[in-house]
Amino acid sequence: MKDKLIAIYKRALAEVEGLKEKFAARIEANTNNIHRSYWALPPETRARLRLVIICVSILMLGIVIGLIVNVNRPVKLEKTDKSLRVESSGAMELKLPGLNLNPAIYVFSEAVKSEVPVELTMPGRLTFNAEKSKVISARAAGRVERIVAFDGAQVQMGSPVLEMYSPDFISAQQEYLLSSKTTKILENNKALGDLLSDSRITQDAAANRIRNLGAGDGDIRNLERTGKTQTNLVVRSPIDGVVVKRAVEPGAFANIGDVLTTLADPKALWFLGNIYEQDIAKIQKGQTITLRTEAYPGKVFTAKTNFIAPTIDPDTRALVIRCDVDNPDGLLRPDMFASGKLQVGSTQAVVLPQTAIVRVREMRYVIIKTAADTFRRFAVKGYDLDGKQFAVIDGVDPGMQVLIDGAVLLNDRFAKQEE
Repeated sequence: MKDKLIAIYKRALAEVEGLKEKFAARIEANTNNIHRSYWALPPETRARLRLVIICVSILMLGIVIGLIVNVNRPVKLEKTDKSLRVESSGAMELKLPGLNLNPAIYVFSEAVKSEVPVELTMPGRLTFNAEKSKVISARAAGRVERIVAFDGAQVQMGSPVLEMYSPDFISAQQEYLLSSKTTKILENNKALGDLLSDSRITQDAAANRIRNLGAGDGDIRNLERTGKTQTNLVVRSPIDGVVVKRAVEPGAFANIGDVLTTLADPKALWFLGNIYEQDIAKIQKGQTITLRTEAYPGKVFTAKTNFIAPTIDPDTRALVIRCDVDNPDGLLRPDMFASGKLQVGSTQAVVLPQTAIVRVREMRYVIIKTAADTFRRFAVKGYDLDGKQFAVIDGVDPGMQVLIDGAVLLNDRFAKQEE
């Protein structure tokens, strides 16, 4: 039995050796084939292949290093005890034992009440003053020959705006020249006094007809001096202002009454404000309103109330008021949105800087110090005074230590403790 096992073992060793030789020969043949295939590739392809092998090697090395280092080892987190207490009123009290706030960052001030104005805020927009705006319409039918002042152009009273060719204007000039010549002839013949009177009446009527067509006294004097009719009727500006809107183009035909252009004075504007029903009793004519715009946040404009609408707008449920606004520097523009404030009284309030107010959606909060390491945050009621101060009319009592600088930073601690 033993001899049989030894024979089997030797035979197995012989087969293994045969297989090793066979595999070695095959591996050597495959290796030679790979070498030949590799060197048969173009140089660019061999370079890309080497780059791929290097990248794969680096990736495998990174995986091995990651398994050894074990970057996903558990991290021990320290738990902090919450020291926040929420009252039934919604106020929060925060304790920070052992923590001293930096006085250079967190500044507290004692609350003091003072008299502040009660102001009524009204949104609105600016428009041209219609009382100082003019619409120039055609007084005679004719063709627009030339536009002198286009949209946005500055015009002076009496300066030309456009020129029109009008047969009626030429006819009126001819009538005036004829009556003028007749008057001069009759003035030399004293026996025809009645005819002279009629001739002068006819001359004055012809002059008035020229004026009604849009010409001025200067045009009539020039006509009488030269004795020649003008081809075009010069339409002149009746005010100092700017061309707001032009309704015709050169070459267009205009009938009597057609709008030619619209002029307005940019230094005289109106503010149209909206007053809600509960505030109507506080408004009356002649009151001064201060206006602020987003374009000039640091500048205040004044306006005088001159009109209160007799009815309420059914869509907005607001009452429209109108105010005269002087705009000598031309800073304001029509259709600008503006916010008006009208002082309607006074009240006692704690005046705080805007940095003391924490705004969370529609709510306003302040933070006070109740102990060396205890702070309390609660909601307050009030209104903005001038963009830099806030008048608290309910919530803060005199003597409280109010945080006026660093309120937003300390409020973050409230938020973190609340989570």
